[in-house]
Amino acid sequence: MADHVDYTRNSEVPGLVLSEARLASHRFGRHYHLDYHVGLITEGVQRQALNGETVLLTPGTIQLMPPSEIHDGISASDDAYTLKTFRISADLLRGVTEELTGRDQFYALGGAVLQDTGLFRQLSRLHDALRQERCTDPLYADSQWLTLLGRLFAQARMATPQVVTGALSAQQWHRVRDYCNAHLAEKITLLELAALCDLERFHFLKLFKRTAGMTPHAWLVRLRLERACVLLSHTRWTLTQVAQEVGFYDQSHFNRAFKQAFGVAPSRY
Repeated sequence: MADHVDYTRNSEVPGLVLSEARLASHRFGRHYHLDYHVGLITEGVQRQALNGETVLLTPGTIQLMPPSEIHDGISASDDAYTLKTFRISADLLRGVTEELTGRDQFYALGGAVLQDTGLFRQLSRLHDALRQERCTDPLYADSQWLTLLGRLFAQARMATPQVVTGALSAQQWHRVRDYCNAHLAEKITLLELAALCDLERFHFLKLFKRTAGMTPHAWLVRLRLERACVLLSHTRWTLTQVAQEVGFYDQSHFNRAFKQAFGVAPSRY
């Protein structure tokens, strides 16, 4: 297979460019970036010259590459390697770190190489989801984006997310539930739900989970599936109509989520 690189932008996250490359013969000469890179090696081995040392990046490796860091990159053998990268602009990264930590820590974010299988898999799934924008639930994307970056920077000991205590008030909880019920057929974002409670997204995420015992995305998916059960039992709508009415715009996603929740496909409910 010939070398190739694909670049994608997701309109839900301005300032983020996603790339996926499968390379065998192409060599990245010595270079640097103006944005911050989070790279994931999914196959093969990449060799880098970095800070006067040779670094081998193997499958499962997470690499944090700050702006202005001079490095190169080439396959460590005759075989290809595959690299997924989150390319995060300075403005986006500064906004995220301020939201996570409560202060501007952009210049404290340096380079690191991490090995964490669970975090790697979650970042890889998020990368795939953000590249498939039409199939991405914005509530899932926003929540995972904030949560995983917070975990990533905390593990690299570069930034510590704020400690959030307490729970949503009864009034805030009712606002969120009423809004979700009224807009179930529409895309619902983390920013919209947080704004209902006069909170930033990260604070809302923490307080919602402590209040409901579930993430906002998991809670909303369950609400959509429960509403689907009602429609399947009391209407003659097609499965496509039911899926769209409760906010599933991808039929296969609806089928998978329904079967996982209830043990059968919606056609057998």
